[in-house]
Amino acid sequence: MFDALRENAGTIVVGLILLGIVAAIIIKLARDKRKGKCVSCDCAGCSGAEGCKKWQVD
Repeated sequence: MFDALRENAGTIVVGLILLGIVAAIIIKLARDKRKGKCVSCDCAGCSGAEGCKKWQVD
C-alpha cells in the first residue's frame, strides 16, 4: 500500500494543489455573492444587477 502511495506521490501532490485552488475559487465566489457582488463577467444577466454598484447612477 505504501509503495503505491510512494510511486504516485507526484500525482497526489499535484491533485491536492489543484483541489486547493478550485476550493479557493469556489470560496471566493461564494463570499462575493454573499456580499452582493456580481460573480459573472457581465452583470446584465445577474439577478442582483439592480443592487450592483457598477450599474448605479449617482
